[in-house]
Amino acid sequence: MLRQQGRLYPCHCSRRVLGDVSAPHGAWPIYPGTCRQLPPDWAPRRSRHPSWRLRLSQGDLRWPERLAAEGVLDAATAVGDVVLRRADGFVAYHLATAVDELTLGISTVLRGADLWHSSAPQVAVMAGLGPFPPPDYWHVPLWRQEGGRRLSKRDGSEGLQALRDQGLDAAAVIGRLASSLELVPAGSRLSAQELRQQLSEAALRQALSSGQRPESPSAGNS
Repeated sequence: MLRQQGRLYPCHCSRRVLGDVSAPHGAWPIYPGTCRQLPPDWAPRRSRHPSWRLRLSQGDLRWPERLAAEGVLDAATAVGDVVLRRADGFVAYHLATAVDELTLGISTVLRGADLWHSSAPQVAVMAGLGPFPPPDYWHVPLWRQEGGRRLSKRDGSEGLQALRDQGLDAAAVIGRLASSLELVPAGSRLSAQELRQQLSEAALRQALSSGQRPESPSAGNS
């Protein structure tokens, strides 16, 4: 449907060509529109099919944000035309997520603050398919390891076994993770149930505002 409406266009830019593309502050890479005005050419080039990009209209993309920063980003300067189908034929993250949420009738999405930025292209897809109203989003702070870096398999963060090897039991692990967000004092020991009872929206918002602003991943735009 989006392709028939002229909302999609083929992009023949390779990852190498897009490697130097970056947004201000090195956050979300903004596609420069290299293929946006070219005649539609869906045929393979050098045995490589094009990716399909969603042509975003100018203006703000908004979504209902219940916890993190206000859900609004400018389509042209903060998001850019995003890939919906990759050159290898696989459906890209933003299209898959939007369709899943619409198909399943999801009304509330709870996920990490690192995906706050991804809400903008996803609500753009929902609007193009419907228009459908987006769900309510809760983007929560991310657990941190010592030194303040977020826990990430990609970065080789220590897993649960490494913490156990340090002699930490379940209560100590939960306390360390919660204290990384300043939700409890350092050295606290508590269960997941006890932590849940102590949590509040105000505490989570404070964690987001003190060094936990929504982070912008670089994936999904090439």
